[in-house]
Amino acid sequence: MLSPAKRLAEPPLALPEGLAPTRPAFTAEAAELAEVARGLTVAGLRKLMHISEPLAELNRDRFAAFDAADTPEAPAVALFDGDTYAGLEAKTLDADALRWAQGHLRILSGLYGLLRPLDAIRPYRLEMGSRLANPRGATLYDFWGDRVAEALNATAAETGSTVLINCASVEYFTAADRAALKLRVVTPTFLEDRGGERKIVSFWAKKARGAMARFIAENRLTEPEQIHGFTAGGYAHEPELSEPDRPVFLRQG
Repeated sequence: MLSPAKRLAEPPLALPEGLAPTRPAFTAEAAELAEVARGLTVAGLRKLMHISEPLAELNRDRFAAFDAADTPEAPAVALFDGDTYAGLEAKTLDADALRWAQGHLRILSGLYGLLRPLDAIRPYRLEMGSRLANPRGATLYDFWGDRVAEALNATAAETGSTVLINCASVEYFTAADRAALKLRVVTPTFLEDRGGERKIVSFWAKKARGAMARFIAENRLTEPEQIHGFTAGGYAHEPELSEPDRPVFLRQG
């Protein structure tokens, strides 16, 4: 599972032919939230998301056009752009890997709740941690409640999975509502060793999360221990630093 990206690709990435876009499970909920956000001024959007005035104006326009028939859509992995998606590098995944990812990879979203890689989405920015008052409460966590967790449970039942590999940020994974989630959660941690000091460096950790998702999809991994073979970007699994549900990957920074 991944977080989304604040930055969007313009134009969206080209994916292999023969992959039809799909409809997000929570399309109606996304429209409901977009309607709420549409009621905010530029100043309100700036305050909500701590963004610049030009970005607030852009997102005001996006929400204003969200329901328009001619608003462009693109698959989530083609539209999201950023450090994690630089690691995923969806444009170079072959069609078979993307089809497998469609059944197994999920992307958390403040607006759409939970997305599959090929789900067609409209341009937006709305972080999961935003305190956007809505009909279900004061935050997006209130809005989504246990629906994200239940959707993950349903996907796991369909695929026969009992483990979720969590490559999302804390902000986003909180929306999965651990009380309702019936899966073992394994969260890889990516560290840099800089002169003996081991620490998480945000840019590289985000990129590694995307690369881990790619590694899983390319190799069709089904057991959590299989991710220990991840070596992209110079990382190596460090058993002595790891715990069963927190495998640590280290590289020289």
